[in-house]
Amino acid sequence: MTNRPNVLFITVDQWPAHLMGGAGHPAVETPTLDTLARSGTRFDACYSECPICIPARRSIMTGMTARGHGDRDFQPSLPMPEGVPTLAGVFAGAGYQAFATGKLHVYPMRDRIGFHDVLSAEEGRSHLGGPDDYEIALADRGHAGAQFLHGMSNNEYSWTPWHLEDDLHVTSWTARMAARQIRRRDPTRPGFWYVSFTHPHPPLAPLASYVQRYAGRAVPQPAAAEWQDNAPWVLRSMQNRFAPMTAEQMADMRRAYYALATHIDHQLRLVIGALREEGILDNTIILFTADHGEMLGDFGIFGKRVMFDASARVPLILVDTKASGRIARDATSDALVGLQDIMPTLLDLAGIDCPGTVEGRSVLADRQREEFYGECQSGARAVRMLRSRTHKLIWYPAGNRLQLFDMIADPQELHDLANCPEHADVLGQLSRALVDHLYGEDQDLIAGGCLGGLPEPELSTPDNRGLSGQRGPHFPQPPSSDPSAAVGAS
Repeated sequence: MTNRPNVLFITVDQWPAHLMGGAGHPAVETPTLDTLARSGTRFDACYSECPICIPARRSIMTGMTARGHGDRDFQPSLPMPEGVPTLAGVFAGAGYQAFATGKLHVYPMRDRIGFHDVLSAEEGRSHLGGPDDYEIALADRGHAGAQFLHGMSNNEYSWTPWHLEDDLHVTSWTARMAARQIRRRDPTRPGFWYVSFTHPHPPLAPLASYVQRYAGRAVPQPAAAEWQDNAPWVLRSMQNRFAPMTAEQMADMRRAYYALATHIDHQLRLVIGALREEGILDNTIILFTADHGEMLGDFGIFGKRVMFDASARVPLILVDTKASGRIARDATSDALVGLQDIMPTLLDLAGIDCPGTVEGRSVLADRQREEFYGECQSGARAVRMLRSRTHKLIWYPAGNRLQLFDMIADPQELHDLANCPEHADVLGQLSRALVDHLYGEDQDLIAGGCLGGLPEPELSTPDNRGLSGQRGPHFPQPPSSDPSAAVGAS
């Protein structure tokens, strides 16, 4: 037996920080997460350094920024950085039994990245070297290749109820497999369990019972701002991506998204229940977060890849072992933290030395950040952010546009202050600070220490005949394809 703390690390995909009842959301039900937050600390200013799936997960697993791990665009064929210790590898090297269930989103697809083993659910990416374990489980139940027969796209916002038996939904499968691995643990070693849910990222195909749960319930309409009609080119191109929805369609789509979130929240209870019944819950550190958020129609934008809070700010709940007093209970922190901080934090709490490659810092550190830098994509689609304790500056190189928001007075980012003379000092201060963070091709856009820009491309209606990477039936298995080609655009 061991008295060293176990670790349960839970991630969800495309879940913004505000999407919790305990964070004040008026419609979504998250009783499990709300209860966990009361047993620990909710970090209310946690940002995804690069709010895109692959770069964000590389930050989680290496403790590095996008500059450090090498991807700020979404490079599906990029292996993990060579020679860089991973979160799983460091725990395994310290004697932990390290197991992952769900989505890793790495290349090659079956790379364990330091885990002893992985039961994978990779959203139908068999063209990268599958099938994954979830697809195998469907086949074992007589549903080979049937994951996407609901007809919904991984990167669009139509919705329909789940089409197979309830227990075959990927959320239910992920929780059940994670609980099974806890049951199968080596009792002589501490456990590091990574549980990575693929939802509420589209496809929006929740269980019918959860659709019914939200049917007719009032939901907030998307945020609208006066600046959005004259938005920077990057934002206008995203506003132009999908066909418009009516207010009724928008509300139903949001209900389907909330249904996926609540299903995850409820299934988490099975994983925690397994820990409790094994008698190890009180000696287990629990961390919950997301790789990035979801705009869900705010300002006419869907998906991520922008630096508004709905896209870039993610939930972070941290619960320490019951006997420890290092993490405050029933507390909220406004410290500026990021996904790069997860690795050093968990290692700190477990008493394991942190590799020198890690760029993040433990949330237990005495010194807090005064500013946080975020970035995503390159060229004309590049977006850069500098977040101070009170303000957020966003720079769009295409057109050399700036946005400035007072995050204390205007947390919904409805009022752009970039052209207000009374905020010129803050704008200048943050702009100069942003320049210090830029690297690579961005440095070519700096002239005399000031931000420059690129010409705005012509705005056009996208040819989306592929429905943002729509999957077909996956039996027979789809042929292998170029692993470097990104599928979908959301």
